Amino acid sequence: MKAGISDAAYAEAGVTVYPDAQSLCAEVDVIAKVRPPTSDEVKLFRNGQTLISFIYPAQNSELLEELKARGVTTIAMDMVPRISRAQKMDALSSMANIAGYRAVIEAGNNFGRFFTGQVTAAGKIPPAKVLVVGAGVAGLAAIGTSVSLGAITYAFDVRPEVAEQIESMGAEFVFLEFEQAQDGAATGGYAAPSSPEFREKQLAKFRELAPDMDIVITTALIPGRPAPVLWTTDMVEAMKPGSVIVDLAAERGGNCELTRPDEKIVTDNGVTIVGYTDFPSRMAAQSSMLYANNVRHFIFDLTPGKDGVIVQNMEDDVIRGSTVTHAGDITFPPPPPKVKAIAAAKPKEKPKELTLEEKRAKEAADFRQATRMQVSLLGIGTVLMLLAGYYAPPSFMAHFVVFMLACFVGFQVIWNVSHSLHTPLMAVTNAVSGIIILGAVAQIGSSSWLVAILGAISVLIAAINIGGGFLVTRRMLAMFQKS
Repeated sequence: MKAGISDAAYAEAGVTVYPDAQSLCAEVDVIAKVRPPTSDEVKLFRNGQTLISFIYPAQNSELLEELKARGVTTIAMDMVPRISRAQKMDALSSMANIAGYRAVIEAGNNFGRFFTGQVTAAGKIPPAKVLVVGAGVAGLAAIGTSVSLGAITYAFDVRPEVAEQIESMGAEFVFLEFEQAQDGAATGGYAAPSSPEFREKQLAKFRELAPDMDIVITTALIPGRPAPVLWTTDMVEAMKPGSVIVDLAAERGGNCELTRPDEKIVTDNGVTIVGYTDFPSRMAAQSSMLYANNVRHFIFDLTPGKDGVIVQNMEDDVIRGSTVTHAGDITFPPPPPKVKAIAAAKPKEKPKELTLEEKRAKEAADFRQATRMQVSLLGIGTVLMLLAGYYAPPSFMAHFVVFMLACFVGFQVIWNVSHSLHTPLMAVTNAVSGIIILGAVAQIGSSSWLVAILGAISVLIAAINIGGGFLVTRRMLAMFQKS
């Protein structure tokens, strides 16, 4: 009901609604869930059934053994490989996007002040300062929401290649000076464990920022590992009373040292720490729709035929990477995908700013190079003209001079017209085409058959250009006519 869809609405759409899980599992071949099944639920499954759910296989080895013993084929939605073809099935990203948005809403609910700055008759209100730790899907969603609410937003990530994404959303990237610039980068767009030296630099930077931040949203997770502790007790103690920490990694232990999963606490110095683990569930309608679409796309790949029969193709990167139990075996961990994972492009290094002397030297070098090129071209042109004048008949030279002048004039006319004006309605291209036709008609009467053929071809091409120009102009004018 929290998703806004009643059992009656399902029944009206042709869905059979069972009264309990036991009767449902006895009838269906595919079971789709959100949370990993409990031991009691696993006992309801039968051999040959397919389970699609979040599983977290690295943390649930006992669950994998139980599913293996029941002969269940298990698809872990949290194991969908991050490759381009699998984006439509990436439930982790779908839920993380919702969690990042909801985290800012929860922070605002507990912050008790405006996000944006205001100047009122009663006084000036400064904008809130928000720090987002981790710029994955959840982090970017939190950044976008925070910026849209008017807060001064800072963001940090161990992967320096995401700095451009952060800045493009209107936030400021917290740069960490460290020699190993790629210390936290890993394949597939995920973060990797940081070195002890990098971690110390990171914590020192957070201690520097803590007293100024009003809201801190932590999203840092490493696949298959507990959440790294990034916001320590002394950082919480350094924050101002009324500040808020929202820990999206609470389910894996939390990025904040004081986080309690599924609880909201207020510290002795008045800092609120939100450790909810059900942020997507707090937006049930949106979560249900997105997760249902993820599952639907996965089932579509599992049933390539029109008969709806599941084909467990273990050669397929997406199916193999997501399957954690199959045919009585545990198939986790999967082999690396055969195609390259999605990863953000490495940021381009900013060009070094030149000194005044270096700029002058560069300009002088460019001028000398351009001059040499022009002199070379003029020399080659002069030689060709002399050879043509010596060997070619006078009539050819007359036509050649006309051709060269036409090329020069045509290039100058068209090149100097703004690109935004290159439409038959506003540009001078039709006029130029008309001049070309007049010149070509004059050349058709030449005694040379080659010149006559070239003139006829010019007339044809210019006429097509003019006719097409008027047709396009007519269509453009029709767009502005009232029906």
